[in-house]
Amino acid sequence: GLALGLWRRQVALAAAREDEEEKELRQRFMAPPVSGLRELRRRRRELRSRMELLIMETQAEVCRALTALDPGASFAVDSWERKEGGGGISCVLQDGDVFEKAGVNVSVVSGLLSEEAARQMRSRGKSLKAKDGKLPFCAMGVSSVIHPKNPHVPTMHFNYRYFEIEEADGTKQWWFGGGTDLTPTYLNEEDAVHFHKTLKEACDKHDPKLYPKYKKWCDDYFYIKHRGERRGIGGIFFDDMDSPSKEEVFQFVKSCAKAVVPCYIPIVKKHCHDSFTPEEKLWQQLRRGRYVEFNLVYDRGTKFGLLTPGSRIESILMSLPLTARWEYMHTPLESSKEAEILEVLRNPKDWAH
Repeated sequence: GLALGLWRRQVALAAAREDEEEKELRQRFMAPPVSGLRELRRRRRELRSRMELLIMETQAEVCRALTALDPGASFAVDSWERKEGGGGISCVLQDGDVFEKAGVNVSVVSGLLSEEAARQMRSRGKSLKAKDGKLPFCAMGVSSVIHPKNPHVPTMHFNYRYFEIEEADGTKQWWFGGGTDLTPTYLNEEDAVHFHKTLKEACDKHDPKLYPKYKKWCDDYFYIKHRGERRGIGGIFFDDMDSPSKEEVFQFVKSCAKAVVPCYIPIVKKHCHDSFTPEEKLWQQLRRGRYVEFNLVYDRGTKFGLLTPGSRIESILMSLPLTARWEYMHTPLESSKEAEILEVLRNPKDWAH
């Protein structure tokens, strides 16, 4: 009887501990995770679960940091399901005093890769062996775009994701991708240095060769070919990262995700009360037009989302600003502040050294 009583007490204690843990996790996140807390806890040693917890934590961290700067505004939290498998949580703030539009999305989806998505991956050198034309996949990530009202506060984007594909013979291919980049309307060299140095520190913890490699990749990736300029002043960007080991890449991605708030929030704090003119606001609107052009014409994530059956269009197009402008043949005056940023967008600089 004594042994049974002890066992019952242990079971009750374990259950209470689990409930406590669940409550704590619930408070930490913006919404319950797509895979459910119990399932995540049950598989907590698996990388897929750890990645889902990381993207949930990153979403909550960023949303809280933004709300602290714009207390009059709040995030609409929208959990959605995808009938083909999985779902996501979209957190969007609109028309605040500081942020015109800020979105922080999490998605955890699974199912069968569409033919077009598989084609896009094969074009990047992936050899994917399908079974009866079917490729089961699992993809998850956190993605955010923040468009501030003030033209002296830059737009910021980040995205960190994990992908897994099961081939015909049962082998799994996996890789991570992601990045963080800054798109100022006006150039502030001190901000550019702070942003890049913070990202460089996160990369250097793992390997000093990573930052220069991923900084160049970012400059090359966010290139608007038809305009001959980059979308912004860059940051870091990488894809298809599958070595040295799953654990090491995960730790690297974690460091990058943890650098998002410290690389950006101090810049917002510094400039969100700067005064600006109608002309400066107009220039911001024109630069936003370029942002839209890049996202709709070139961005791989947007393309993948639009090609994935059952994907949620509202969440994919969350990256687009609330307002933007396209003027015919607009050219800034020589030696103006507007011409200064264009020069940097055409010829990227090394900010971290």
